[in-house]
Order: sequence, then structure tokens, then C-alpha cells
Amino acid sequence: KNLFFFLQMAISNIRYGEGVTKEVGMDLQNLGARRVCLMTDQNLSQLPPVKAVLNSLAKHGINFHMYDNVRVEPTDQSFLDAINFAKKGEFDAYVAVGGGSVIDTCKAANLYAASPTADFLDYVNAPIGKGKPVTVPLKPLIAVPTTAGTGSETTGVAIFDFKELKVKTGIASRAIKPTLGIIDPLHTLSMPERIVANSGFDVLCHALESYTALPYNMRGPCPSNPINRPAYQGSNPISDIWALHAGPSLESFLKRATKNPEDREARANMLLASAFAGIGFGNAGVHLCHGMSYPISGLVKTYKPKDYNVDHALVPHGLSVVLTAPAVFAFTAQIRPERHLKVAEILGADIRTARIKDAGLILADTLRKFLFDLNVDDGLAAIGYSSADIPALVKGTLPQERVTKLSPRPQTEDDLSALFEASMKLY
Repeated sequence: KNLFFFLQMAISNIRYGEGVTKEVGMDLQNLGARRVCLMTDQNLSQLPPVKAVLNSLAKHGINFHMYDNVRVEPTDQSFLDAINFAKKGEFDAYVAVGGGSVIDTCKAANLYAASPTADFLDYVNAPIGKGKPVTVPLKPLIAVPTTAGTGSETTGVAIFDFKELKVKTGIASRAIKPTLGIIDPLHTLSMPERIVANSGFDVLCHALESYTALPYNMRGPCPSNPINRPAYQGSNPISDIWALHAGPSLESFLKRATKNPEDREARANMLLASAFAGIGFGNAGVHLCHGMSYPISGLVKTYKPKDYNVDHALVPHGLSVVLTAPAVFAFTAQIRPERHLKVAEILGADIRTARIKDAGLILADTLRKFLFDLNVDDGLAAIGYSSADIPALVKGTLPQERVTKLSPRPQTEDDLSALFEASMKLY
């Protein structure tokens, strides 16, 4: 078999600008949409981003039904509730207004409504689901992100908590990526401080993980048919450009956007960085920070983060991803240390006198300082975990092969245990 992976670039159309949401009604008219599903969550349904979309739909006479029951950090059950709504509605277009939770839920609803006889696990990533390729045509989906985080408006990935196994997994297929992402910086003005910070950490890890991932041409064997080529292909020359471009925005604007809600320039640039990193990781993939984050979110006990108006315990996705970042990059830097050093420099480290073999420690220190300056909880212990939880956390990481296999450095169960242990306390 040919061991060489070809590279395929897939990305949604993107439109950007302050106030650009007003065009969404015209887009739906242009699509000839007769019955539109508008998805959001209960917090957002009362806020300016949803109002802006509703105004545009009303102005252009679009017939729509609103589903505002999306769960923040979705579960298999919350996906199924949205899927049932979509199946009953017989919609010919979808609009998702929200963060990654809303956009991902809408992708899943569109997919299963278009494939009504499919079993839920048919499209879920292996080894938890069957990971079947999507061959049915989907309806157009317009995504309007309100957080500078997931980059979900550009990607073919939808993540959820699989309750029975207490682990996060997802669906990954180019077929489910939105038709259009409408990136309107005005929408990020309604984000509270901790949501800005945690969403920004997701962007940070998207950029760092995709840039340091196993190179696409070192993977194999090549799929026998292009429909089986994974969305996550490994680091590659196109994704590298986007990942590196997101870095300086994080360094310059994340602290400003977090500390000052009125800083429009910082918030607008974070929303762009989120899309840039989304284009990068949507084609390259992520690795250990994300692989280990899924059980950190899935096994949450009582932690409720500040600024999140939710009725259930949750570890925000960006926080679950970033808490292991210092340990992970100290570990992966043995392979391609020059890339780890370059990232440390982009994030503000002075590397003029650095030795290449210290790349991992330098990047880990740079990240710790970055997190400390943004008041991040002091490691996994601060969100309710202890050493006694490590076996369960490791067990929850093992099914995440779709991403863990993209780590530049292979890892054993003992390695994962050591990484969780090292992430219990950050400072």
C-alpha cells in the first residue's frame, strides 16, 4: 500500500465584518429556503446576536422555527433532542447562532435529518461509533459564531459528551462543515470575561497542536478511496500558515479582550484568530491536549465555572484543553523541538540564547506564565481532580485515537498517567 498521505484542504466559505449578520436573511432568500431551522441556546436567545439574526429573517420574510434548547457542552442526549426537532421540521436550511456547542449541535441535526434511517452511532468516530463516511446530501447550514473559540464555523467536526462512557467524542466529516460562516465581531461583545479567556485557550491549543502534530506525509497507509481520507490529516504546509497566523493575535489580543470587554479591536481580532486556527486544525487536526481534555470534561464532578449560566457541572472545553498544555508540550518537544521553540517565541518568550534541547521547558514556562496572567485555575486539582482519578482519566483518553495518534511523539498509558499527574498543579 502507498504509505504517502495526499493533502486535502477543506474549509467553509467565510464572510467577515462588523454588522455583517444583517445579510443572513438575504442569503437564505438566495438559497430559496422555505423552512429554516434557527438553533441557539437559552442564554443567547435573549442577547443581541440572536436579535440581529431575527431582525434579518423578519426583514426578508424568512419562515423559520427556533430551537433554543442546545446544551452548553452537548451530550449524546442533547444532540438527539435537536436531531428529533430537525427530523420533524423537514427544514431546507439551518442557521446556528452561538459558540461551538450550538454550531456542533446544528451540524449533527442537519446530518441525521438528512439520513433518517441512520443509527446514531453510525457516524460517530471509531472506536466508540462506526465512523461511516457520509454519502447523503445535507442542507445548507449558515453558522454565526458568538465566541472566539472553536472555529466550528470552518470545520467538519461536531463534539459531544457520550454520557454512558463518560467521555467526549464526536463526528468528523467534511460533509458536515457549514456552507457559510458569518463572522461578525459585534457578537463577541456579549461574551463575559471567563468565556472570552476559556474560548481563547481553545484557539491557542488549536494553533499549537496543529502546528506540532505528526506531519501528514508520515501517516499511512493512504486510504483506498478519497471519501475515507480523515478530516484530521497531520501538520501540513497549508495548515501551518493558518496556525502560525493565529499565534500573534493570541499574544497581543487575548489578555486585552479578557480584561476589557469594551476593547473592540481585541475582540474582533480574537474572532478572526479563532477562524484562522479553525482552518488550520480543521485540516491538520489536534493531538494530546484535546485527546486528554475529553475525559477531563466528561468526568467532571461538581465544578461550575464563573460567568457560565448553566444548571449542570461542567469544565468549559477551552479550560479542559489548556490545563494539560504545559505538560503536553514539554513531552512532545523531543520531536520537532524547533517548532516548539518557534511557538514559544510567538507567545512572547525570548529565545535568542535558547538551546534547542530546552524547547519543551521553554514553551511550558511560557504557557504557565500566560495562564497565570489570565487567572487560570491552578491545574486539575483546582477543578476537582486528584491522583486517584488518573486511571479513569487515562482510560477516557485511550478511545481518542483519532487525535492522540496525531501526537508527534507516541505515548504509552504510563506516559498519559505522568502527563495527568504533571497537570494536577500548574504554578
